[in-house]
Amino acid sequence: MSLGKLKIAIPTKGKGGLEDVVSDVFGRANTFTVVDIEKGAIENIIVLENPAVSYQHGAGPIVVKMLIDSEVNTVIAAEFGPGVSTLLDQHNITKITANAGATATESIKRARSLKNRHIPQQA
Repeated sequence: MSLGKLKIAIPTKGKGGLEDVVSDVFGRANTFTVVDIEKGAIENIIVLENPAVSYQHGAGPIVVKMLIDSEVNTVIAAEFGPGVSTLLDQHNITKITANAGATATESIKRARSLKNRHIPQQA
């Protein structure tokens, strides 16, 4: 993945894309909104169904594998459990905390305002 390209995943409650709201859970979020940003512009938005949404145990690693396979390099979420956090760190995926219930767009904007974050300003 080139230095100027970000692939951001946000656990969301439905299929609303950038207008969907951030889920309060990670591993059992209904969907993940994945946003490609290159040179400050949104290039692509897809919504992935969570294959582990109904799992009683072990949903987090399944989701992390899906995000790795989708070449995600940044995750914005309301919470990261210890197992998920470790797996994301092991794969050099940046973690940014968001507010549950905020829209995906609001969460990306908030992440940009945080110090030491290198998310392009136009999206």
